[in-house]
Amino acid sequence: MKENLSRAHVAFAHDIVMAAVSFVAALYLRLGDDVWQYWGSGDLLLGTVLFALVAVPVFLSQRLYRGVWRYASVNDMTALVRASTLTVLIFMALLFLMTRLQSLPRSVLVINWFVLLTLLGGPRFLYRTFKDKVQAVRSARGDAIPVLLVGAGDEAELFIRATRADDAEYRAIGVVSERGARVGRNIHGIDVLGSIDELDEVVAELKRRGQAPQRLIITDHRLDGAVVRDLLDTADRLGMTLARIPRLTDLQDGVSDQVTLRPIAVEDLLGRPQLALDRAGMEGLIKGRRIMVTGAGGSIGSELVRQISAFGPARLVLFEACEFNLYTIDQELSRQGGSPEHVPVLGDVRDAVRVGSVMAEHRPELVFHAAALKHVPMVEYNPEEGMLTNAVGTRIVVDACMENGVGLMVQISTDKAVNPTNVMGASKRVAEMYAQALDLAVGEQPGGTRFVTVRFGNVLGSTGSVVPLFQQQLAAGGPITVTHPDMTRYFMTVHEAVELVLQASAFGVAHPDYRGKIFVLDMGEPVKIVHLARQMIRLAGLRPDKDIQITFTGLRPGEKLFEEIFHGAEPPVATGRPGVLVAAPRAVDAEELGVAIDELSQACRAHQPATAMAILRRLVPEYQTNGDPA
Repeated sequence: MKENLSRAHVAFAHDIVMAAVSFVAALYLRLGDDVWQYWGSGDLLLGTVLFALVAVPVFLSQRLYRGVWRYASVNDMTALVRASTLTVLIFMALLFLMTRLQSLPRSVLVINWFVLLTLLGGPRFLYRTFKDKVQAVRSARGDAIPVLLVGAGDEAELFIRATRADDAEYRAIGVVSERGARVGRNIHGIDVLGSIDELDEVVAELKRRGQAPQRLIITDHRLDGAVVRDLLDTADRLGMTLARIPRLTDLQDGVSDQVTLRPIAVEDLLGRPQLALDRAGMEGLIKGRRIMVTGAGGSIGSELVRQISAFGPARLVLFEACEFNLYTIDQELSRQGGSPEHVPVLGDVRDAVRVGSVMAEHRPELVFHAAALKHVPMVEYNPEEGMLTNAVGTRIVVDACMENGVGLMVQISTDKAVNPTNVMGASKRVAEMYAQALDLAVGEQPGGTRFVTVRFGNVLGSTGSVVPLFQQQLAAGGPITVTHPDMTRYFMTVHEAVELVLQASAFGVAHPDYRGKIFVLDMGEPVKIVHLARQMIRLAGLRPDKDIQITFTGLRPGEKLFEEIFHGAEPPVATGRPGVLVAAPRAVDAEELGVAIDELSQACRAHQPATAMAILRRLVPEYQTNGDPA
């Protein structure tokens, strides 16, 4: 602290001396050798002292000594311009009051401004240039790890600045940009050598110069997951490791001179660029309203609860069948400062009396229905339970919403409902059909409940997702089990999925012309599961097929190779909102469907699987299991 104060004092003394020198220098530049005539008259001494005295309060008021010369920047230059301008203007005003400016050429003041700015700013930026070069030489001669940066934006600039420190762990030797737009330019002296597509050539050239990079570091957090997957493969092929710097929003303690790298995570491989969301519309949907979430403790339901709570609902009813999951999300909300009023309710969506009584008590205005049984093999082994929860349970929630005047119910669906090959997908298709049918049926009724159905694919890291399974198998030393070498799946992070669910919900309410349609989240490109498995092994620092084996187990009951997000009779339509598409409805009669679901409920509750399956196949004629003939 004392050292910082002494340096500030030295800088202050330097600036006051420079202020005095600037006045003499400006006068000399204007008058040449005639300036010494002013010395004899005393005007030169008076002007010099007065200018320096004016500079003292001005320089202090502009806080010129909080910055560090080593990091002199445009902001510092702006402060110097303000300080120089104020000093000259105040000096001119005082000199006018004292002498009416009769003894001083007017042009001296203009010259003085330029000279003062040069004498204040020049030493600062020369010092920074000197320190940058000295530390660049130290870094090049030291043990810093040579790295190649991917991304030529603000984050790359921050990283390069951080590597100029004396104890920097890394040394940037080049930059590649995503599209090659800045090739040939440089950032703090580090050249942009090529585009990502030219990575092989860039690395070969650096090796030829004796500057072989040991790491590839992603500084552009906007890169698509497909690009990150390709970079991982390229880095592995070229003998480099891949890492990334934290996002600026992740630096909760601010940006420091030490930027800690973090390893590439599965989310990076499967993530996509952030979409522009209508947050005002989402807030308008939720703020100040009573909200109920079914399945509130599940992977989707709990993220819904988190994001909904951030928009300030009046009350949040957490409806959940699993005691532990309900306890967990309730405690999480309770620990948050400023969280809305929330009510944890144990209950099962298959219990019509419980669902109806909870809605009657809390009078929710919006209901997000996320409760479901979604493990495909588990539902195949227990089909009656899956149909009771996914199809019958949805019918119970839908009917309770209408009976209790709920304004909007949002039904969470799955891509497995498209041309289903398993009970889980077929039962979710029945749920879609019922919500769609009633949304169309109540269209002519003023004040009726709206039903918005949102469909998406696999959620990264959710219960039942393949990623946690692979992580467990890796931790156990393998092998990693993949059902088929050609299997592909769509992936989306749970955070992005729920954001888009809220986006689609707000959009659906605002546009009644989409009544009865299914909102489908744009899942991007499908990912080959075996490729994902190999990359997860590499992320763990191991080699596929050597350190960790990959075994193929064959398709499980109800599983299919390729998931679809649209049925052939549901042509996709753009909504105008990024990330959200809409599928045209396949209309059915709501009353007839309700009768069929009642029959399904009776068969399931009587544990008559054959009868229940026959009803399910009648309701969803496109449902075919793996063993069915095409």
